[in-house]
Amino acid sequence: MSSVAVLTPESFAEHRSGLKDQDLTGCVPEDEAYIPTYLEAFPPLPEKGTPGEKSGEPASAWGSKIRPIKASVITQVFHVPLEERRYKDNSQFGEGEEAKVCLDIMQRTGAHIELSLAKDQGLSIMVTGKLDSVMKARKEIVARLQTQASATVAIPKEHHRFVIGKNGEKLQELELKTATKIAIPRPEDPSTSIRITGTKEGIEKARHEILLISAEQDKRAVERLSLEKAFHPFIAGAHNRLVQELSQETGARISIPPPSLPKDEIVITGEKEAVALAVNRIRAIYEDKKRKTTTISVEVKKSQHKYIIGPKGNTLQEILEATGVSVEMPPLDSGSETIILRGEPDKLGPALTQVYAKAKSVMVVEVSAPAWLHRFIIGKKGQNIGRITQQLPRVHIEFTDGEERISLEGPTEEVEQAQIQIQEIIKDLLVRMDYSEVIIDQRFHRHLIGKNGANINRIKEQYKVSVRIPQDSERSNLIRIEGDPKGVQLARRELIEMVQRMENERTKDLIVEQKFHRTIIGQKGEKIKEVRDKFPEVIINFPDPSQKSDIVQLRGPKNEVEKCAKFLQKIIAELVRPTSLERAVTQKIREETNTKIDLPTENSNSEMIVITGKKVNCEAARDRILAIQRELANLKETEVTIPAKLHNSLIGSKGCLVRSIMEDCGGVHIHFPSEGSGSDKVTIRGPVGEVEKAKKQLLQLAEEKQVNNFTAELQAKPEYHKFLIGRGGANIRRVRDRTGARIIFPSPDDTEQELITIVGKEEAVRQAQRELETLVKNLDDVVEDSMEVDVRHHRHFVCRRGQVLRELAEEYGGVAVSFPRTGASSQKVTLKGAKDCVEAAKKRIQEIIEDLVSTVALKDKSPQQITQSKTISKIRTIKKQIHTEPNTEPVS
Repeated sequence: MSSVAVLTPESFAEHRSGLKDQDLTGCVPEDEAYIPTYLEAFPPLPEKGTPGEKSGEPASAWGSKIRPIKASVITQVFHVPLEERRYKDNSQFGEGEEAKVCLDIMQRTGAHIELSLAKDQGLSIMVTGKLDSVMKARKEIVARLQTQASATVAIPKEHHRFVIGKNGEKLQELELKTATKIAIPRPEDPSTSIRITGTKEGIEKARHEILLISAEQDKRAVERLSLEKAFHPFIAGAHNRLVQELSQETGARISIPPPSLPKDEIVITGEKEAVALAVNRIRAIYEDKKRKTTTISVEVKKSQHKYIIGPKGNTLQEILEATGVSVEMPPLDSGSETIILRGEPDKLGPALTQVYAKAKSVMVVEVSAPAWLHRFIIGKKGQNIGRITQQLPRVHIEFTDGEERISLEGPTEEVEQAQIQIQEIIKDLLVRMDYSEVIIDQRFHRHLIGKNGANINRIKEQYKVSVRIPQDSERSNLIRIEGDPKGVQLARRELIEMVQRMENERTKDLIVEQKFHRTIIGQKGEKIKEVRDKFPEVIINFPDPSQKSDIVQLRGPKNEVEKCAKFLQKIIAELVRPTSLERAVTQKIREETNTKIDLPTENSNSEMIVITGKKVNCEAARDRILAIQRELANLKETEVTIPAKLHNSLIGSKGCLVRSIMEDCGGVHIHFPSEGSGSDKVTIRGPVGEVEKAKKQLLQLAEEKQVNNFTAELQAKPEYHKFLIGRGGANIRRVRDRTGARIIFPSPDDTEQELITIVGKEEAVRQAQRELETLVKNLDDVVEDSMEVDVRHHRHFVCRRGQVLRELAEEYGGVAVSFPRTGASSQKVTLKGAKDCVEAAKKRIQEIIEDLVSTVALKDKSPQQITQSKTISKIRTIKKQIHTEPNTEPVS
């Protein structure tokens, strides 16, 4: 369904009158964008020329140059002074509430907002977007970032409906135009006052517009005077006192546009006689000032202009009141430094003196100070600077991160005093303070900090120093120590010693069945205390009983950890030894004789075994136990030397291989040394004949494994690993299928994150190593490429703070993908990284775009087509999840 609107000259003029006061600008706030007249926008068609006309002359407006239509995207720039900022915490600029508010407004309105901080701590805001979005965004920005004031304006009750307009459209337009909130009393409310809430500038604009609407509807006389804007201050008088007196004397209502509104028209309404009298008085003032006044121009540094203007323009009003001279200032966001003084010749001199005095009343000084000293100059919780600002409250002191200077701003005398005090603090600190920098591998940083900062806080307190350890995201190894020179050196030495200890430190895990933990610890920890006293440098950690873990962790100097591990293994061996009888009994006799057999407890000295059941069954069980005891008395124990690297493969998955040998050689127990011990000795214990049989089988299996157990190692950056593995392990699976080698990537907990291990037959391992080295070498060769992506899809890639781009970088070897800036019409997307990664990333981007296009296409399909498309989309989603499912085990 479509509609057609007929635009007449009258309706166009009405439409234009509602738009002409809106701020449409590309760089300067409050400059009007050009709005064409009706004839310019819709010129009449050319008529047939008369015979006498020259062919080269245009017959109508169509032949004349038509002003180009403005772009649909506009930009507004406006300034929020420091005193009107709602959030003034400069330390969080770009991260605090202002940034959050702007992000919320951008999402709600669709406009693009940029913030910048001026030297005077005022806020410069640039809003870009479509007209409607920009106006809505500006209204919200003013309401949420600028402190709000309120004022009332009284107009006749019958004029209120004209301010509201049809369906409230006029009121909404007025609120958007002035960035204010306008509250009009309800019809049943007898009040004639309209309340305006917003900034001082917005309130003035809204008040002016409301009075104009009222004047248009007023049946009394309305007079409009177009007088040069430069002479308005003389008509209004200082602080608007003169115009107020004129209104009281004549009884007419006089509306002068505020300085921020670029309009020359003064509107006078009221009784005809009163309006005529007011018009004559205003014209008289205007003609008098135009005849008597002259101008002079002076150049004043731009940085000093704000001191001449004063808070909310009060200083300009004071100069006008004292000398009768109007001071015209260039816009704050322009580069001009020229100030124009307009007044009677004999008064220009005193006014110029005041202008210079105001400009010089505040000075800016920079004090040099090393950046690392700044926080010591500020003092703990700002104590040092606090003392200075209490004594000299009008001095503003600014520290800039990373810069070796401090800025002071304020009255000349007070700034000089503050400068002397700060220089004395700096001089004192340079004498008694020092700093040192030490390079320590980032992997040790968290250990230096300790749990909840325990280690680093102790060093800070003990040596009265400050230690700055970089965040993990900085990827820096530089640690900085600042404070007393002696304390700095002692803290540095201790940090280096801690690192040396950690470099020599080793962690080892012992596998001990949880049922033995309490026995090793002993009553009230007596037994484990003996072990700890014997190895004081080793930390022994038992798992919490609720974890049901068999891992006991030893940590300390390498040699001491090895000695402690051997000592504990002897204790564990003694505890494990009697379990062969228990295992035989529980697995065979109980089931076969249908009896209950109770063995002595672990800590008991008793050797009594209690058998419960039918008499016949009990006697049979007793005979079986005695037979087993006789067999155990004839046990043989032997040791076999097998390389430690083969132990895991001989044990098999969950012990399946070694268990099959033990079952085949009944009654034999095979014991491998604990993992990480480095021992090659495997113990076989059992009946004499079965031990020899098990030994033969074990050595035969080891010989087979030896052939297929060649190992090689390869170094590759961690960010390359995902690409080498490929989606769903596709890349590494191809290498494995071609070579038959097993490829193991490091887990997140491994200390060597760059180490890739290849296991298998020597020939297969060598081939796999060559293929992987070729892949890694290709990844190290950085190339730059580009592709075309439709502008409408850019937002999908860069939204949510570039989540899609981060995923691409993680999945494709850290490839960098750069999209054009928001608002740019370019479709070019640049990719930089390893050649293979770049190609794979381009292919993935194309897949994403195809998914986006198919999603958008659903809107134009029939219900049956949509159902089919959804089914296809679900299948694609399932495939994607299969491809992107992370590997939780080493890839082989």
